[in-house]
Amino acid sequence: MGMFTVREPRRFEHKYIYYDERKEKLAKIEQNAKRELGMLPEEEFNPERIRGKFLEGTTHLKRRKENGGPRLSFPVAIVLIVLLSVLMFSILNGKLF
Repeated sequence: MGMFTVREPRRFEHKYIYYDERKEKLAKIEQNAKRELGMLPEEEFNPERIRGKFLEGTTHLKRRKENGGPRLSFPVAIVLIVLLSVLMFSILNGKLF
């Protein structure tokens, strides 16, 4: 039955040549330990540090942010203009249609 099985391609995994993730984690742990011991000043709250973290977690919102958000299509804009003009006309005349 090996003739009918479709093999899944290997996942792409890019490893940086000059980047050591373990070294960065150790530096972060060391920095947190020094803060707890009082060797470094407390880290101040910075809202810029957490801004956009929720968007990074979801692919849908990330894609939407890259595209510039929702856009109003041309046919929807025409329908809205017509509806608003009919509403304005009915308000000015005091009767509907």
